[in-house]
Amino acid sequence: MGWLFLKVLFVGVSFSGFLYPFVDFCIGGKTRGQKPNFVIILADDMGWGDLGANWAETKDTANLDKMASEGMRFVDFHAAASTCSPSRASLLTGRLGLRNGVTHNFAVTSVGGLPLNETTLAEVLRPAGYVTGMIGKWHLGHHGSYHPNFRGFDYYFGIPYSHDMGCTDTPGFNHPPCPVCPQGDGPPSPGRDCYTDVPLPLYENLNIVEQPVNLNDLAQKYAEKATRFIQHASASGRPFLLYVALAHMHVPLSMTQIQAASGGRRLYGAGLQEMDSLVGQIKDKVDHTAKENTFLWFTGDNGPWAQKCELAGSVGPFIGSWQTRQGGSPAKQTTWEGGHRVPALAYWPGRVPGNVTSTALLSVLDIFPTVVALAQASLPRGRHFDGVDVSEVLFGRSQAGHRVLFHPDSGAAGELGALQTVRLERYKAFYVTGGAKACDGSIGPEQHHELPLMFNLEDDAAEGSPLERDGAEYQAVLPEVREVLADVLQDIASDNISRADYTQDPSVTPCCNPYRIACRCQNE
Repeated sequence: MGWLFLKVLFVGVSFSGFLYPFVDFCIGGKTRGQKPNFVIILADDMGWGDLGANWAETKDTANLDKMASEGMRFVDFHAAASTCSPSRASLLTGRLGLRNGVTHNFAVTSVGGLPLNETTLAEVLRPAGYVTGMIGKWHLGHHGSYHPNFRGFDYYFGIPYSHDMGCTDTPGFNHPPCPVCPQGDGPPSPGRDCYTDVPLPLYENLNIVEQPVNLNDLAQKYAEKATRFIQHASASGRPFLLYVALAHMHVPLSMTQIQAASGGRRLYGAGLQEMDSLVGQIKDKVDHTAKENTFLWFTGDNGPWAQKCELAGSVGPFIGSWQTRQGGSPAKQTTWEGGHRVPALAYWPGRVPGNVTSTALLSVLDIFPTVVALAQASLPRGRHFDGVDVSEVLFGRSQAGHRVLFHPDSGAAGELGALQTVRLERYKAFYVTGGAKACDGSIGPEQHHELPLMFNLEDDAAEGSPLERDGAEYQAVLPEVREVLADVLQDIASDNISRADYTQDPSVTPCCNPYRIACRCQNE
């Protein structure tokens, strides 16, 4: 019998009026049986074309390309939203933002997070006997009960939001440093040379172990913590869920990536190589520890952040030509293919067939119901789900994915979370376009289309030439688009939906020492 001890070093800090004492997470071991382990790796701001197996121009993902050759690669796989918090909320709930309440990003000062009446994947699997761990970027609320340790995860190591939301003493490219603040016992007065915003914290469970985060060794820390979790969870005799949300490929790029590019290599390529190495370390640990019984799923949260120019990734062939002609970006925050079509790989030797490319229309939304089914657990009652169990596709027995997907407005044009872009088999219809900034600084005008722009993606992956509105093909598809959109909106209206708290309060900013205005605490 094995035991996994996960300590939370958190004493005497009050959240929302409650005092949390020292806590030990003590996980008893028992026979795993036939239940599989799950490792879900989520890249940040990674383009579809950043994966070498997808796009021959990319030469920086040797480990991921090897995984593709040993498993299944999905070429029509989509994020549930094209920005951070909504995409992650949908991964962990299997529900679109209009249902789970998360329609835009949470801030450093956000009081709330993923609504507490939403059930996360970890909260489903833990009662089914699973050890649950989360490593990396959370971005679903860090204050009080919104912290990962209170959302079903036995172990957490990572940052509470994106690593450009706060300063660091090891700034990367495109990121400000933290000027030195006055030292002393009492709270210092803010001066011209003192950074008064709270620097980025690094958590282990409920304890801040480093602030500001050292970005130079963050990737290696993630790899070490992930491999250690896999080792300990395997030794406990329990099945496990490990969710790893990487910092890559979000800006800033760390100094280690800049140094790797000093020989003339592209900065972004150096970052891809570092990310690829991290994923390779996790996969190697799975292969040497629990290969036959572990399902590894790799994908991304949204497409590349085009306004970051040379620090943004590749959308491959999904260049959104119609939008670029109008000005603005067709990538992150938009509902163009470059914003939500993401790289995706499934790896499970002996179960998922090797060296297979799937053209099934799939989504990050499918991770939740698929994992729940494979874990022999039950979906939460009293709510509807937008994802489906795609086990038959994963095991090579079907190519039937979704017939319809809905892409929510994610910070560009339209109302946040609204479903104004519809994918219906090969067709894609836009009721709103524009609104996202491109590398050149242009922002395409927000345009609302009473009769939607419609593209045939099989013939026009670049989304450059919309179908003629008076043409037979357009007229044949339009009634179906209207019908499926009306159906989903009616379904949402009749569902048990949540409302996220997006209020802000400076007092909820994570701080390892509230008496130091910049919270400059290291390795406590």
